[in-house]
Amino acid sequence: MLPARLGALTVGLGLALAPGSPGPASSTAADPALPPIPAVPGLPIPSLPTDLLVPRFVGAPAEEHPLSHPGVPQNPYLAPNGSSSMHNDAYSSDAYDVSGPLGRSLRVTSASYGVRECATIAFDSRGRLVGLCGGLEGFTMMVIDPVTLRPVDELLVSQRDLASGANPLTDICGGTYFFLDPHDHAFATTTDDRIAEVAVAADGTLTRVRDWPLSSYLPADDCLVATGVDWDGRLWWFSQQGVVGTLDRASGQVHPLPLPADEGIFNSVSGDETGGMYVVTTHATYRLDADESGRPQVTWREPYDRGTRLKPGMLSQGSGTSPTLVGDRWIAIADNAEPRSRVLVYDRRRGVTDRLHCSVPVLQDGASTTENSLVAAGRSVIIENNHGYNGVFATLLGRTTTPGIERVLVEDDGCRSAWVNDSVAPSSVPKASYGNGLLYAYTKPARKDLIDAWYVTAIDIRTGRTVWSRLTGTGIQWNNHYASIYLGPDGTLYVATLAGLVRLADR
Repeated sequence: MLPARLGALTVGLGLALAPGSPGPASSTAADPALPPIPAVPGLPIPSLPTDLLVPRFVGAPAEEHPLSHPGVPQNPYLAPNGSSSMHNDAYSSDAYDVSGPLGRSLRVTSASYGVRECATIAFDSRGRLVGLCGGLEGFTMMVIDPVTLRPVDELLVSQRDLASGANPLTDICGGTYFFLDPHDHAFATTTDDRIAEVAVAADGTLTRVRDWPLSSYLPADDCLVATGVDWDGRLWWFSQQGVVGTLDRASGQVHPLPLPADEGIFNSVSGDETGGMYVVTTHATYRLDADESGRPQVTWREPYDRGTRLKPGMLSQGSGTSPTLVGDRWIAIADNAEPRSRVLVYDRRRGVTDRLHCSVPVLQDGASTTENSLVAAGRSVIIENNHGYNGVFATLLGRTTTPGIERVLVEDDGCRSAWVNDSVAPSSVPKASYGNGLLYAYTKPARKDLIDAWYVTAIDIRTGRTVWSRLTGTGIQWNNHYASIYLGPDGTLYVATLAGLVRLADR
């Protein structure tokens, strides 16, 4: 998934857009119809009178119908599966064993943290949220109470260089991804090319334990994008210009490996129990392994159709999605082919000669793309259409993006589309619940009355039928802008927005 860079947003939040932000050149003034976001953390995200003019709940509560799945092995150097990172686990499955909300008298609460969005969230050993939150000042690690949503503690991890000219709404340099280990230590990339280790204490206080500077291994205009850990506890890091490296935390030994010069990295990474680390560049899907000395090596490389244009809804021309691992054999991505993007499934094992298992065109002709990771749902993957989301202006005044959420089954002899749902999810990272068989997306239907209504929507994974949708609120402050949906250890659903965090649970 791509990051939710907040920065100098926005219309409706009482601030001007940063130079180069998407949207009409003249649209820099705040919309007087929207309230400013309060500066006091923990107050609810401001609601609008238009909340009363749209449906609050559509559909009916679901019954639990658990979905069988091949499972994800636990990386011993990550927090428990479902709790460690934006995409849940080492496989980047975006799926949970726990049962999420069923839609029974749903209670929605929220908290605003000012102009700050927590794009990546993990859960510590006490069930508290640990978020890396982007704002005007930079990127702040926050520990958040899972019920009240009030901050327990926060620590500025890296500062934003507003003089760099980068668009903070789309810049992916540092501050996007982190992972949490079993000891409640977070490892995050920073804007000054470091990996920062931050400890969460029993009382929720944050302490910066250690930094590993990596700028000497990068070109002068490069930056860190992602970090991960393999089954041997070795840290891996990835730069925007395609430099990959390993870091031995005990010795401090660093081994860099530049990939081909024209290949950039714009998404997160995955790993498996055989030692493989998987990354998608703007040209190809890679499996990387460390040799006996810890040096990264390319085990295999599979190019894909990167397209010929920057589709509306892409933050980088040509980049496929974050790699999603399915079972003990498959790796799946989506490419940028025309007229329709394709789901590609490869055999990820070493030594395979016929690696491509299937290629399935998905979503709409001439209007298909995604910047978000595929969701692993049993022996299938689910893709969400983000075509048309080129920034917050794309969903203002009742407008929205191209509909489409599609499930692709991975079978022994190939792959096939199982269903297409017509929900409109401009930029969410959807999540699956194996515990109840539902997929959760963050949706925004088009409206002719100019009201911007945002919903959490539950879809039956087996049939593709929309089961229910619950309003979170109306207005730009409820836009999630690439932030992910999360399920907590007790099944409570969370989603970050441009102005804070939303909590949704059955009563």
